[in-house]
Amino acid sequence: MNKNKLKIAVGLSGGVDSSVAAYLLKKRGHDVVGVHMQCWDQRGDGCAADEDRADAAEVAGILGIKFEVLNFVDTYKNKVIKYFYSEYEKGRTPNPDVMCNKEIKFGLFLDWAVKAGFDYVATGHYAGILNTTGDVGGIYKLLKGVDSSKDQSYFLYLLGQEQLSKTLFPVGDKTKKDVRSIAKEAGLPTHSKPDSVGICFIGDIDVKEFLKQRLPQKEGNVVNSEGDIIGKHDGAWFYTVGQRHGFSINKYQGLPMYVIGKKIEKNELIVGFAKEAERASFWVSDIHWIHTDLLRDHISISCDVRIRHLGDLYKAVVSNGGEHVKVALEAPVFGVAPGQSAVFYIGDELVGGGIIK
Repeated sequence: MNKNKLKIAVGLSGGVDSSVAAYLLKKRGHDVVGVHMQCWDQRGDGCAADEDRADAAEVAGILGIKFEVLNFVDTYKNKVIKYFYSEYEKGRTPNPDVMCNKEIKFGLFLDWAVKAGFDYVATGHYAGILNTTGDVGGIYKLLKGVDSSKDQSYFLYLLGQEQLSKTLFPVGDKTKKDVRSIAKEAGLPTHSKPDSVGICFIGDIDVKEFLKQRLPQKEGNVVNSEGDIIGKHDGAWFYTVGQRHGFSINKYQGLPMYVIGKKIEKNELIVGFAKEAERASFWVSDIHWIHTDLLRDHISISCDVRIRHLGDLYKAVVSNGGEHVKVALEAPVFGVAPGQSAVFYIGDELVGGGIIK
């Protein structure tokens, strides 16, 4: 008998990563319960909710573990989808997966698990957690996943000490190839299932078409950096900084044009050449530090910054600017989009992040 047997609620999404997470924990002798979170009830639009639920239930059956379904549809719509539409309407480019992790997986799900008497929740995220002392009450650090091509730490930067202390990432120290191999050997039907893409719990959708359900098409002017009208678009809220397509140019410019800014109040899209879409510095608001405010005792810190999921890591100096922090990049970067998350790393540790202003 396992003297360290734990009661663990595993978020079974219906994908291979969470399937293997549950398998590994069960193999270690823990009391594992598979929990599927239902967050979206609309069919079509690339949504595979029914298939995912069926796959999750099948995996639980094969593993011989209890299976529960939690309905978080209303909260998901009110906290994640409403945020998604609201940010686009304001001209920003949000990251719904970050909000989904905060409000749903490590919000409602974790709260449910704690109240139900579970010791931990576990998910199939490619990330790591390090307790610096190895004891309860130690400092918990959030680390990159070992597989750099699948690392999901970017989406988890809003987690705090309470959430990390009650969370396990069983596949974070493995590569995707290893995970699929384990799933196949264990006879799990998800071993060859394609990776999920798109918006958390919804799937691979056409973002513009999804936005059209709430935001109207409204023709506006495309202008260059000098303010000259050079084309048309069908709603400034549908575009993001760095985007190259989706608008029309009626005057030949010689080189490809990219979105470099928006004036939502005028429904105006500002475009420029690639160099004009580069920024050497930017401001970040709504800062969240994982375990300590690094700028409380320092004027600035040197770190790596990532401005999109699996995007390049850029050398930067982050300095305190009062309510916001300033990110000064070692070299200019293309496509810094307001509304997206900027996440800070020191080595393999994710130390904090915030929203690009």
